[in-house]
Amino acid sequence: MQPNHSTSTGNASSAESVARQDERLRAIPLWKKALSRPELGALAGTVLVLAFFIVAARGTGMFTPAGIVNFLEVAAQLGIIATAAALLMIGGEFDLSIGSMIGLAGILIAIPVVQYGFPLWSAILVALACAGLVGWLNGYLVNRTGLPSFIVTLGFLFILRGMAIGISRLLTGRTQIGGIHHHIEGDWLAMLFSGEVATGLFSWMATHGWIATNFAGNPVVTGIPISIVWWLGLTAVATWVLLCTPYGNWIYASGGDANAARNSGVPVHRVKISLFMFTAFSATIFACLQVMDTGSADTIRGLLKELEAIIAVVIGGALLTGGYGSAIGAALGALIFGLVQMGIFYTGVNTDWFQVFLGLMLLIAVLFNNFMRKKVMEAK
Repeated sequence: MQPNHSTSTGNASSAESVARQDERLRAIPLWKKALSRPELGALAGTVLVLAFFIVAARGTGMFTPAGIVNFLEVAAQLGIIATAAALLMIGGEFDLSIGSMIGLAGILIAIPVVQYGFPLWSAILVALACAGLVGWLNGYLVNRTGLPSFIVTLGFLFILRGMAIGISRLLTGRTQIGGIHHHIEGDWLAMLFSGEVATGLFSWMATHGWIATNFAGNPVVTGIPISIVWWLGLTAVATWVLLCTPYGNWIYASGGDANAARNSGVPVHRVKISLFMFTAFSATIFACLQVMDTGSADTIRGLLKELEAIIAVVIGGALLTGGYGSAIGAALGALIFGLVQMGIFYTGVNTDWFQVFLGLMLLIAVLFNNFMRKKVMEAK
């Protein structure tokens, strides 16, 4: 018996029509993909802030090579801790002890070196080990007790700051320890946290007249500060982890719905402990960069940095409820912070108003993120 070609053709056409109507097979427009990206608001904000200061700060030197390095360095210092805070917030938790960890880590580096003559590399390793322990304790207590991470890390905010002051006064009689610069040269680990990179490139650019030189013929910008390299490196690694690894999926799942993630086989407790350890680690990296740059440690260092990091992450599009955000968004939030802080300086605005700008940026970012999330839900 011959097959009925008309019937077969009709069935094929019908199936093709159904497939075209199936939303799972429907092509997603580019604008919808853009709306779903958490860093969209931060990107728009960066463009607006940049455009504003290009006009408001023209002729002030803000966008000369030296000025660009200045605001990038400010952004980098915040961006290092904001990257780790972003991953933790995506995982559904907060760490309010970041700033205090910065102060304690600086003291743990400076006292052994200056007071007791320890090699600088050994003091840095001790500080990193202590940071790992603090991060593990934060994560363990949050998981074990079921208390909000806000409460647990708030307790460690005071504990770590008190330890920094207490240890410093007990062993040195003061809260500021200087004299680190003499120990940096030749130390294999300290070199990772001090100095500049691409100095040869900048010298070559100055020779060819591409960047300005001083009276001695040296370039006004001698290289890229190492803090910027750390910032970009950590952002790149965190972005790769979030987008290209199973661990990144675990982070999003843990923050979105911890119970569902746990039932699906995600090791939620281990993921969150590792994220707390990463925030403490990033705070210690920040402390190392500060100590090597200034040649000193101070117990007051890092004050309110945890709030600045959260602001940068929220401006970057992360949700306070977890499960949504990106490392790139946090980097853009830190860049906005650097642009505003240095822009206020270059334009001559009273710096007493800087925290007003921070608060306004936070509120605007949260409102914009809520608006965009509603638009995304409507577009689905």
